[in-house]
Amino acid sequence: MSPRVKSVVASPDYKLEITFTTGEVGIYDCTPLLHFGVFEELQDPAYFKQVSVAGGTVAWPHEQDICPDTLYADSQKLATRHP
Repeated sequence: MSPRVKSVVASPDYKLEITFTTGEVGIYDCTPLLHFGVFEELQDPAYFKQVSVAGGTVAWPHEQDICPDTLYADSQKLATRHP
């Protein structure tokens, strides 16, 4: 099992800066999802910014979420922050 999401910040270019429970920070690019079914709503920049942490992963108000294992495996790791 991969680490879970501790915090998330959305950027205007449809990327998420995610801090994982390990202290690692990664950037996850959501652009490949923007034309895929339930994720099409994320194309609205104001809606995309409404991302939050829910149940150890990222989620939006209309229940779109991304598997935390995918977020961890596919994010570009930047640094480690210590709690």
